[in-house]
Amino acid sequence: MEPKKPLWKLDPHTLGKHLVLKNYLDAWFPIMGTTNQRILFIDGFAGPGQYENGEFGSPIIAARSLAEHRAKSDISAEVVFMFIEKDPDRAAYLQNLLHNCGLSLPANSKVTVIPGIFDETMTQVLNALDAQAKESAPCFVMIDPFGVSGTPMSVIKRILRNPKSEVYISFMYESINRFKGTPEFEPHLNQLFGTPDWRHGLAIKDPECTKQFFYGLYETQLRRSGAKHVVHFDLYQGQRLVYAVFFGTHHHKGCDRMKQAIWKVAPFGDFAFRASRSGQLPLGLENPDFSPLKTALQSKFRQAGWISIADVIEFVASDKTDYHSGQVKRVLKLMEVAREIEVQNGTRERKNTYPDGTKLRFL
Repeated sequence: MEPKKPLWKLDPHTLGKHLVLKNYLDAWFPIMGTTNQRILFIDGFAGPGQYENGEFGSPIIAARSLAEHRAKSDISAEVVFMFIEKDPDRAAYLQNLLHNCGLSLPANSKVTVIPGIFDETMTQVLNALDAQAKESAPCFVMIDPFGVSGTPMSVIKRILRNPKSEVYISFMYESINRFKGTPEFEPHLNQLFGTPDWRHGLAIKDPECTKQFFYGLYETQLRRSGAKHVVHFDLYQGQRLVYAVFFGTHHHKGCDRMKQAIWKVAPFGDFAFRASRSGQLPLGLENPDFSPLKTALQSKFRQAGWISIADVIEFVASDKTDYHSGQVKRVLKLMEVAREIEVQNGTRERKNTYPDGTKLRFL
């Protein structure tokens, strides 16, 4: 439920989204900012930028990620921040906060606070970008609503028309589950999913099957809207689901970076992220269970014969696994010790290493 006051207390679980955002942008800014002329960060539900006790919200976290980045001087792109906020008082507070919080942004940065609701304002922004742009600029769009209204799949589809765009979405399943049978809630779910097919979930009796149905439908709709890779993780407080994160991107490298960002968030308090495909629980541990990744690799490559290390890395980086490329060589070493893989002679110099050009096969 949306707070009534201009500022409200920071919910402990919101820290998870903020940590993931910071981790991802720390990688995104230098990669995109040194290879493109212009990049955009858009926060669709920006809020006032600050909480009741002074903690910063996502707009300031995003801007500080750039302002304090050690590679800031190497970022040659024009960096455009757009913060959309429907409440005029919160938008004004954010504008003032951005002006007075001492951010040292590069001269090639532009910050705009846009009063308005997400779906209408985002459509106007996209129209303006289409009119101005000679070519598509990388665009990261954060969609973090209080509930499910105002986040239509049609707008997300429009965002993903840009082949360099990415969406980071908080999916509030508890709200969906609580109100899914309420007639006045139906139009919101039609827009959220972009289809009336969500109604098929009403007949499912098992709570876990119901949740998986709605997750699967939303992932399917993101793919139909243009996302080639969809990353999905859940945040739990103890055994209670708080929210789900869906990330849609066009490239496996973006997928990989997001998974790395989420894995870095160690369990905090009684909160932890859980992986969606492998059942890995919780993420962020120093000694994760790699057995689901081993199974996925064997299933994918056992019949493929000799393959390159690059093929293995790209597969793990994709949305076919919950793991990321930084874990590949660690799991391959475990598999080689267990004689579950064989490395082709002459494709590396030292045992238990997997440099570029390594050829291997799964036994």
